Amino acid sequence: MNITIDAWVIFGFLAQFVFFLRFAVQWWASEKEKKSVIPLSFWYLSIIGSVMILVYAIKREDIVFITAQFLALFIYARNIVLRKKETVAP
Repeated sequence: MNITIDAWVIFGFLAQFVFFLRFAVQWWASEKEKKSVIPLSFWYLSIIGSVMILVYAIKREDIVFITAQFLALFIYARNIVLRKKETVAP
């Protein structure tokens, strides 16, 4: 296996790290509340990480990751919309 570390590989690792941070944020929020919590920041990190991974997948021409990340964006965005509606509802 020939591995070349270039700017895109570094970007790919950064994208994965941002995507991973959402789990750390969720864990921290849950520990603080002493119950399972999914904070709004989890969904924002999901979108940011997913977009970054999507950019990387497009650059690498990986149809599997392109499809997965593109479709996941709708789920993350929908969760943000639902959460925002919760805060507006009487």
